[in-house]
Order: sequence, then C-alpha cells, then structure tokens
Amino acid sequence: MTMLDEIEFRNLQLDQHGPIAVLTVTRPGALNALNADTLNELSQAVEAVIENPEVGALIVTGGGDRAFVAGADIGELSQLDGVYAGRELALAGQDVMHSVASLPIPVIAAVNGFALGGGLELALACDVRVASPNAKLGLPEVSLGLIPGFGGTQRLARLVGSGRALDLMLTARQVPAEEALAMGLVNYVADDPLAKAREVAEQMLRNAPIALSLVKEAVRRGLDTTLEAGQEVEADLFGMAVATKDFREGTSAFLAKRRAAFQGE
Repeated sequence: MTMLDEIEFRNLQLDQHGPIAVLTVTRPGALNALNADTLNELSQAVEAVIENPEVGALIVTGGGDRAFVAGADIGELSQLDGVYAGRELALAGQDVMHSVASLPIPVIAAVNGFALGGGLELALACDVRVASPNAKLGLPEVSLGLIPGFGGTQRLARLVGSGRALDLMLTARQVPAEEALAMGLVNYVADDPLAKAREVAEQMLRNAPIALSLVKEAVRRGLDTTLEAGQEVEADLFGMAVATKDFREGTSAFLAKRRAAFQGE
C-alpha cells in the first residue's frame, strides 16, 4: 500500500503518522490561498485518504505560522467573466468541500492563522475546528462584490445560526479566536493548534471506527431533513451499529472493566 507521505503535490503536503494523516496547504507566498491547482490537489488528497484503510482521522492545517488558508486566489477570481464561469467555479469548490465533509473518518481543522473566505469554508467542511489565539476567521466576500461560493453561506448558518452568520457575512469582519470560540465557530483555542488537533484525534480514535462514521452520517443526513425524519435516520444507523462486532466488543469490555479492542468490523 502506498503511504500518504509518498504522494507528491505542488501545493499540499500529506503526511501519515500512524492512524492520523495531516494535510497541509503549502502556498506560503500566497498565504496558502486556494487556486484551481490547489483545489484539484485537495480533491486528490481526499481520495488518497479514502483509499488508505490505515488512516482513522485527518487533520487539515496551513503551512507557516500566518495562515490556515487566507481565502481563494484573488488573482484567479479577478479573471472570472460571466454567470457561467462563476457558477462553475462555485460548483467545483463545493465539490471539494463536500468531499472533505463526507469523509467517513473524523476531520479536524488546525486553524493556525487567517481562515478567510475559501479558507473558512474549508475549515467549516471539517468536523471540529481548533484555532490558535492569533487566528482570524471570516467570510469577507461581500467586500469584493462576491458572496461565499464554496458552501460558506450554508455551513456557517447551520453551525452558528443565521443571525450570527449574517452578521459575519454582511459586515465582512474578521472574528478573533476567542469570539469564534464563544459563538461556536471553533471548538478549541490552543497555543499549538496542531498538537491540540492531534490530541483530539487520538481521543476520538479510542472509540469504535464504525460508530464514529455512523455518528457523522447521522448528523450530516439529519441536518438536511426534519427532526422526525432525522430520528428515523438515527434509528436505522443505530441498528447498523448494533449489528457490528465492535458493539459486542465494546459492551463486553465495559462489563469486564477492560479497554475495548475495536477492529472496525
């Protein structure tokens, strides 16, 4: 099997440390901004993670100490002309973010600086966000005559509520880490966000991998429907969990007062 750190990218680095993979956006001259090539490589990296069964969690971060991802590449954006070109770019970006959000394993964003525009949209596609104290987060697209196009209007409102989301998007302001924590935009603030993300990933990986995947699926599908329909989804997935060997192992270990040895079966 090909190890993830053997795959070569121009704008990304993908490393594997046991069951944890770390995906780093590395465009330091552009504060890790997302251009077309980087979006394409992100898609390839997600596929590589999916195809490697040894990876149980993914951390996404930015290279350097100034930015997670400072947004989309403004130079490329300025070349867009017409409704069709804009719509196609938005759909392409949404596909990449959806691939991140749909990963069946936990995905944690280590936000080590600016996470603006497409950068915040990438962080929003992750399950959990850890920010450094100097991080700044926002969707300032209206200041460019645009709106968020990679899923930001939808994911931000679902995460923090429409009122807070509209405040951030309509003012184009950048939120400091502590305010982002208070509003639920990030889950943790840590001096070393990558180390904290590893700690959170390791805690998650002590649990049954199939159950982790089913929790993600239940939340994702439930957000797109009514409470009643979401509970039906939950019941279906609960039944699937009961049918796993990990469920038997988990309950047996609890009753025997030992640590469970989950196999992902």
